[in-house]
Amino acid sequence: MDRYLKNQIIRDLENKMVFIVGPRQVGKTWLARNIAENYRNTLYLNYDNPADREVINHQSWFPRVELIIFDEIQKMEGWKNYLKGVYDTKPEGQKILVTGSARLDHFRQSGDALSGRFYRFRLFPVSYKEMDSINLNKELDKIIFSSGFPEPFLAESETDIKRWRKQYIDGIIRNDILDFENIRDFKAMHTLIELLRFRVGSPVSFRSLAEDIGTSPNTVSKYVDILEALFIVFKVQPFSKNIARSLTKEPKLYFYDTGLVKGDDGIKAENLVAVSLLKHVYGEQDFEGNNTDLYYLRTRDKREVDFCIADESESVKLIEVKLSENKPTPNLLYFQEKYNIPATQIVFNLKTEMIISGVEIRDAVKFLKELNY
Repeated sequence: MDRYLKNQIIRDLENKMVFIVGPRQVGKTWLARNIAENYRNTLYLNYDNPADREVINHQSWFPRVELIIFDEIQKMEGWKNYLKGVYDTKPEGQKILVTGSARLDHFRQSGDALSGRFYRFRLFPVSYKEMDSINLNKELDKIIFSSGFPEPFLAESETDIKRWRKQYIDGIIRNDILDFENIRDFKAMHTLIELLRFRVGSPVSFRSLAEDIGTSPNTVSKYVDILEALFIVFKVQPFSKNIARSLTKEPKLYFYDTGLVKGDDGIKAENLVAVSLLKHVYGEQDFEGNNTDLYYLRTRDKREVDFCIADESESVKLIEVKLSENKPTPNLLYFQEKYNIPATQIVFNLKTEMIISGVEIRDAVKFLKELNY
């Protein structure tokens, strides 16, 4: 199956390097190899492979290579200057594709010499939008449990999915976290992940988590930042612009792997929507250069709406997620009426779409399939 980033990456390779970042096992290497099939002469180099590492260190490839794929190059000391040198001296027409996860994306937080030399794309798990493009349908509970990560998504049994998930989390804690930061307290990190699985969809207090784990709020904040950099969780910040100031600055946290969520079906469905909406706004950023972002809304008087999509033009759209409730929530009606903000309530078990008091009541699956990305 062709992933949604493929055609745009092929176009962008004509002009700059392209970086593909995203969670472990989301399909970055597979996508890179799939893109390579569009070129006659390609070279795949994985820095974890000793033989490939020798080729990388000595740049011992033929100039006629049309596409070079560097995988895990961020593990190389001085990799940014290395890529700059390769890119600046490459033969005309040679293309460079780079894949990786945490550090490959994290370095962008500080300026460096690669500026202006690459496009960045974030690869996400398979969503309703992507499933629709390949005419694949799955029931909600199966999508949530398997997640959109390719291996569990295509697995034939629940046992295979559970085995994959256990190895996935263990591998991240023992390998990626150690590689990303010199953290030896695996038990505390594992405990934090387990606690976060029960707190999806609610504002997260680092102080409360610190008390449960037996560490400091600053340490919890650092650990959450690492989990976010490793594409395990993502934060949704409260939105306040042009609306009464947010009650709290505490973010809500969601998992990229929906199967990790502990809670009722409503919370699991909300996490699924969160991943889909984040994929959409990142698509707006990576494909079109828009400053669209995902928030939630909560005011001083404790009125809250699940999600809020906003862009730099101050266009705002509110989204509430429900399993079966086909009448607008009081909070959604309040914001729609008071601030004249477009509001949509998406419902997973809905017979008829309608508009009530200006609020769109939409079938959740149809709504998610209509997202741009």
